[in-house]
Amino acid sequence: MSPAPMLRLSLPHIDEAAIAAVAGVLRSGQLVQGAEGAAFEAELQRWLGTRHAVLVSSGTAALHLALVALGIGPGDAVLVPDFTFPATGNVVRLVGARPVLVDVDAASCCVTPAALQQAIEGWRGPERLRALMPVHEFGYPLDMAAVNALAARHGLAVVEDAACAIGARCGERLAGTLGAIGCFSLHPRKTLTTGEGGVLVTDDDALARRLRRLRNHGIERGETGLVFHETGYNLRLTDMQAALGRAQLPQLAAWLEARRALALRYRDALAPLEARGLLALPAVHAGHSWQTFMVVLADGIDCAAVIRALAGQGIEVNLGAQCLSALPSFADVAAASSVARRLYAQGLALPFCEQYGEAEVARVAAALGAALAAARGPIHAR
Repeated sequence: MSPAPMLRLSLPHIDEAAIAAVAGVLRSGQLVQGAEGAAFEAELQRWLGTRHAVLVSSGTAALHLALVALGIGPGDAVLVPDFTFPATGNVVRLVGARPVLVDVDAASCCVTPAALQQAIEGWRGPERLRALMPVHEFGYPLDMAAVNALAARHGLAVVEDAACAIGARCGERLAGTLGAIGCFSLHPRKTLTTGEGGVLVTDDDALARRLRRLRNHGIERGETGLVFHETGYNLRLTDMQAALGRAQLPQLAAWLEARRALALRYRDALAPLEARGLLALPAVHAGHSWQTFMVVLADGIDCAAVIRALAGQGIEVNLGAQCLSALPSFADVAAASSVARRLYAQGLALPFCEQYGEAEVARVAAALGAALAAARGPIHAR
């Protein structure tokens, strides 16, 4: 009997129509800043409900340009979660500002308004607090009404890191559309992908104009040609990538519903392991977009050993996200983040995408149960 095929952590959802759309751009010869990019931006604006969408080369580029456009730089400080992909903290340093790390909630893996308020009130550094960069971690929607109210009281800008959260809903609005600028990633592990890519959204006309200029060498078109208004970057998305994204966008709502159903299926299958004290399941929220399904293994279980055991069964799993204050690159940034450190040590992202269903969940649940039992030994129900 042949072994089961490798179950990947995630799969991009690219059909023949998407491939044909990319091929069409290649045949056209208009590979960058053409009709596909402009059309994709317009469609994203309508889908997300914002005045502007600005395509860039990655989610990291989006976060970076957001800070540059807001004028954040040396002498400034920005609050960021201590549990997130390092790009969130990296971009703060890239503009010369100081990241201030805030611990997260164990259930949602996100910062809370209360934690942000405590960090603001406790700030004693020489830098001036300028902005909050809350992350909708794994697609869990933050309480943005409370975050925005807090920011307004203290005169802080809000840059939403919605890298994982396209389609997540914060009440009547979508995650990423509620701050001064929202940033999305179009990486292959995201529900909507262009291979690499990112999007900034805003309702501010002046900010959008500057973002478009910054992504393209500081250029705007004048009456006599190109005018280089300021020092900019080359962070444009190609039209091939835009065509790929456009082909997927009409299916995004259905894919999000499939992911929500898959998350519930996983919760049902793994509930016995949670009851035995072997792991904790992620929090459920009606607006969750479920980019990742991460469980938290019980203390005493070697997460690396579980990853190796599942790999031996042909199942790809990985850490959920990083604790920035535990990384060598942030060794100089102090943070008392006990929750973030535990999530980093014990968090395990399971295979998850809209193409998976009952068979994949059953396979993962069986293999994970066996790996946990081997890692910890027999545990009786409490």
